[in-house]
Amino acid sequence: MAHFGVVRRRVTRRRGRVGVRGGAFGVGLALGLLGAPGSTPALVGDLSPAGIGEAIDAGIASITQEDFAEEWQLRLPGGEEVVVSTPFSRLALAARQAAMKGESLTEKQQQEQVDRGKGRIQLLVTMYGRARDFARWYQPVLLVGGREVKASFAQNERTPLRLEDGRYAARNVYVFPLEGLPTAGAVILVVRGPPPDHKEVLRAALDLGRFR
Repeated sequence: MAHFGVVRRRVTRRRGRVGVRGGAFGVGLALGLLGAPGSTPALVGDLSPAGIGEAIDAGIASITQEDFAEEWQLRLPGGEEVVVSTPFSRLALAARQAAMKGESLTEKQQQEQVDRGKGRIQLLVTMYGRARDFARWYQPVLLVGGREVKASFAQNERTPLRLEDGRYAARNVYVFPLEGLPTAGAVILVVRGPPPDHKEVLRAALDLGRFR
C-alpha cells in the first residue's frame, strides 16, 4: 500500500513507472507538492475576477517554465502520482495552451473554463498493478476530519498501459465537491478495493494550502 480534465498529456515510459509531464502541463491536471503557494486563496470554489486574471497571467507566463505543472503534482514513495486540477489550474492551463499557439482566451473561453472547474477538485491518480483490470473496482474517498467525502465522479482506467516490467499503469480520474473541504490544511485521499474486503490500496495526504 502506498503511503503517504481535460488536457493533452504526454506519457513517458521508464523502467516500471509512467511519468505524466507536459508541454501542455500534463494533466496529466498533474502534482509534487513542490510549487510555492500563490497569492490566490487555496481551492476557493469560484474564482473572483482578480483570481481569473491571476490564473490567466500565470498561464501565459508559464510557457517558458518547464516546472509549471509541479505545483499541482504529488509523487508518492511507492511510485504512484496524483495530479490535482483546481479551478485556478484549469484556467491557467487553458491560457498556457492558447499562448503557446500565439493566441489569447476569449471572454467566452475564459467563462467556459471557469464554469467547468467551478465547485470541484479533480484528481488524476496513476496507480500500478499486475493484472490488466486491477483498478476496475477501486473506490476513492477523501478523509476530512472525522468524515468521508465520496467522489461525485470516478473513472478507473480499464485499458491501462503495460510497462516493460510487466506491470500495468492505470490513470484514474476522481472528482470531489469543494463544498465542505478546508481551504487550508490536509485531507487524505484513500482508495479502496472492491467489497467485501474494501482493502486499502492507496493513501495520500494532500495539503490543500499548497495548491492554487
